[in-house]
Amino acid sequence: MANEIDPSDSMGALYGSRLRRYRLEAGWTQGDLGFRAHVVQSRINQLERATGAKPTLELSKKLDKLLNTDGLLEELTPHVRREAFPDWAQEHLKQEGRATAIQVYMARTFHGLLQTREYAHALLSLSPTLTSEEHLQKRLTGRMGRQPKLKDPKLREFWMVLDEAVLMRPVGSPAIMRGQMARVLEAAQDPHVTVQVLPFAAGGHWPMECSLMMLTLPDGDASAYKEADEFGHLTEENDEVQAYGKGYDRLRAMALPPEQSLDLIQSVMEGTYRAARVPSRFQRRRLAEKQLQRHGGRLVRRGGRRLPGGDARA
Repeated sequence: MANEIDPSDSMGALYGSRLRRYRLEAGWTQGDLGFRAHVVQSRINQLERATGAKPTLELSKKLDKLLNTDGLLEELTPHVRREAFPDWAQEHLKQEGRATAIQVYMARTFHGLLQTREYAHALLSLSPTLTSEEHLQKRLTGRMGRQPKLKDPKLREFWMVLDEAVLMRPVGSPAIMRGQMARVLEAAQDPHVTVQVLPFAAGGHWPMECSLMMLTLPDGDASAYKEADEFGHLTEENDEVQAYGKGYDRLRAMALPPEQSLDLIQSVMEGTYRAARVPSRFQRRRLAEKQLQRHGGRLVRRGGRRLPGGDARA
């Protein structure tokens, strides 16, 4: 049939074909199964066609129970998730467009939602996989097309922890770097945008080898996405997302307070930078209180999360 896929193509295709077969044997549509499993119909379609995010163990267990598959889908899930995922970034970007909270740690570059066109052009130009100027412009258009998300009224929080290395490593000309840092300082004036710098003085930390993006979706679900050169890993498993969330809380605790972070960025931009010194606990508290007053007295508990009644969710 036209909608079927070849189960020999991949473990994802095998999972999808078995899911489809058992669903049809039960006499259910994709919508019927989605309703019973408490997921949208498009999620079932993605699983059956081996597109989008990979299945979670939690969802596979639900499907096994509903379809009476004797645990087959749960057994296949680890193998599906270990497979190479060629469109690893696409599902994350789709979720980014819907997210109500975005928390990121950037190890090497400024986040795409905050990149100036000049910085993005210089950065994308470095890729060895570019085939033409047209190819570069297509990628640049895609990068810039994401940026309205930062002004989306549904986005309650954008929190970025920026490794100090990002400020120190020039991309393009000095003028491009100054413009990029000015863009970050401007964005940080919005109440829902918080920027922290993780200084070299903080020492070793997790993660050091890649960037991390944490997303909260409108239905309350969350995902975590780790990205390095030519590699990305998206997870929606509750245990993994929660573990990454705790790791992100530690990063925020190690980073400079928001106001001192902006002062550091300003000094780098103006050429008056001095190596950052990690403030004492007392200094952190005073700086945090000052930052809260600037942003209207929003309550923040230790670790950086807002208290109940705010809109943040790690």
